[in-house]
Amino acid sequence: MTKTKSMSIAVSIVEDDPQVRSSLAKLIDSSPGYRCVSRHGSAEDALLEIPKVKPEVVLMDINLPGLNGVECVRRLKPQLPGAQMIMLTVYQNTEHIFNALAAGATGYMLKQTPPAELLLAIKEVHGGGSPMSSHIARKIVQSFQHTATASAEAESLSPREAEVLELLAKGFLYKEIAEQMKVSYATVHTHIRHIYEKLHVRSRTEAVAKHLGQNRPRHEFAPAA
Repeated sequence: MTKTKSMSIAVSIVEDDPQVRSSLAKLIDSSPGYRCVSRHGSAEDALLEIPKVKPEVVLMDINLPGLNGVECVRRLKPQLPGAQMIMLTVYQNTEHIFNALAAGATGYMLKQTPPAELLLAIKEVHGGGSPMSSHIARKIVQSFQHTATASAEAESLSPREAEVLELLAKGFLYKEIAEQMKVSYATVHTHIRHIYEKLHVRSRTEAVAKHLGQNRPRHEFAPAA
C-alpha cells in the first residue's frame, strides 16, 4: 500500500441502490485523501463484512431491504467503536434523525448533498466533527426549541392544574376527576380552562398530547421502520 493510500480516509458504503452505491464509490476513490474499502447492498451484508475491513467512516442509508440502516448502525457501533457513521438518506423527519443519532450515528446528510460537500462531511466526521445538512441541523434546533417551550408552559401550571392534566391523560372523566380530587365539578372546569390557556391548546386531546409529548424521554426513540 502506498503512503498516499495509507494516509487516506477508509470509507465503507451501505446503500441498496446499485447506481447510487457505484457513484459514491467512484466519487470516494477518485478523490485524493479518500478510499472506498467496501460497499454493501444490505445491512445484513454490512454487519458481516464491515468489521473485517475496519473502515474509519461508514456512509449508511436508512431504507434498506431487511434490517434498516438505523438498526445496522446500532449493531455495528459496538463492534467498531472508533468508526464514524454518517447517515446518507432522503429522510428528513425528526424521528428518523433522532433515532439515527441515538443509535450511534455522528453525522446526518441528505442524498442530494453536492459531492464536494459530502467529501467535506466525511473529512469533518473523521476529524471529530458532526456534519449535518443545513435542513437537518435546523430541524434539530427547532425540535429542542419546541421542547423548551413546552417545558416552560408545563412549568407554569399550578400543582392542582398539573394533577388535573395528569388525570386527564389517564383517561379520567371530569366527574371522576372531581371525585378523585374531592372538589366540585365547576372547580375541575375552571382548572381545565386555565390549563388550556397556559398550554395554548383548545381541546382535551391537544392538552393530553402536549403533556405526553413533554414527558416522553428525549433519548429513548423507537427503532425507525
